[in-house]
Amino acid sequence: MDSRADLSDEVQGLRLVRAFLSLPPEKRAEVMAFVEDLVRAHTQPDDGREVSPDR
Repeated sequence: MDSRADLSDEVQGLRLVRAFLSLPPEKRAEVMAFVEDLVRAHTQPDDGREVSPDR
């Protein structure tokens, strides 16, 4: 693997974390709710039933 690409991914991740932490608490809560909604939308099977957390 290209170590420069790995470093770039790490740098980008750290920038995202820094940006998230610089938000006021109410905006952080909005971001977390948005991400949780995205995760839920992408983990539901096609038949509409939710996936249990232990699977």
